[in-house]
Amino acid sequence: MNRAPILFRCDAIASHGYESFYQCLAYAAALQRRRRGTHFLSQLQPSTLASAIQRGGNEWKIARFPLGSTEDCQETIATLRQMQAAAVIVTDPNVRSEYLSSLADAGFFTVTFDAQAAVQMRHGLLINPFLGPTAESYLVGNGTQMLLGARYALVRPFIRRMRPMRAQEPPPPFRGVVSFGDDDFRGQTLLRVRELLSISRLEKIDVIIRPQHPAMADLLTLVEENQNRLAIATEPSDIALRIGRCHFALSSGDGWSLEFACVGIPQLLLVQSPWHMLNAQRLDDEGAATNLGDCESVTAVQLRQAVMNLLNDPRERMGMARCGRKLIDGRGPDRLVNALEIMLQAGAMAEPERLAA
Repeated sequence: MNRAPILFRCDAIASHGYESFYQCLAYAAALQRRRRGTHFLSQLQPSTLASAIQRGGNEWKIARFPLGSTEDCQETIATLRQMQAAAVIVTDPNVRSEYLSSLADAGFFTVTFDAQAAVQMRHGLLINPFLGPTAESYLVGNGTQMLLGARYALVRPFIRRMRPMRAQEPPPPFRGVVSFGDDDFRGQTLLRVRELLSISRLEKIDVIIRPQHPAMADLLTLVEENQNRLAIATEPSDIALRIGRCHFALSSGDGWSLEFACVGIPQLLLVQSPWHMLNAQRLDDEGAATNLGDCESVTAVQLRQAVMNLLNDPRERMGMARCGRKLIDGRGPDRLVNALEIMLQAGAMAEPERLAA
């Protein structure tokens, strides 16, 4: 079988957000477990994010142009030809259909992540690792394969390994986890942590954030003031430890919420982005979380009441844990890799027939 490498074209900059970048890292890790070489063509801000790429064994080349521009398309095609890549995976919230078509017309198998049903693809692989929108919302050609929903949630291995440990809820005292995902666009982390600190029944609060979070300095100051109750986790080993001990999570309905559901952690959701609202609503409908709505419409009193209701109801927490584990099994990355391998193999088998014709 041809083991040609895979190129990821994604940027990690504050103006576009970091969610797409970390989705690519999770997918690249799954591909490497199948011995597929993975390369990143990216603009990174801050540049320290390069360590996250290289630590996973991926190759990295800096992109000279913004993703989606004509110059970037030409640079991406040149890189693909130089690498003799098998496919290109493009993830960006603002990617255009014309950009994807140009890559496909150049003869490369194209994969994209689209959680907003915003692009039109003639052929290739379209992935939505969230729980909405549905397939009817997408406009795709006959040559496009869509992978949508809970079966394809991007659950990282160090998260999934916590499932056996969370078969039963940990004993008191009560601990909570705050994670507003890879992009905290509305600055909810610092605000909500301060509100949770006023709840005396919560004896420990763990904050899971990225090192480049703009409120990191303020949060470190808050940790110094509350050393016995508040802690910050940024590394996978530390994050896994916090997840294994918590009784509930406060999240925003993004990919982290799906990972918490996979482990079996009860959740309260404060949604920050429109494309995460469908995800949060589905988690609520399935009984895996309680969707409190848009983050700016939820007051401190409402949040406090929701937290107290959850802590006072062990049956509700048990039900959320059971429903979340049933909804998300954590095998999404493996299914995405299998789908890509099948599509590439089918394309390789069809190539001789196309050339003969």
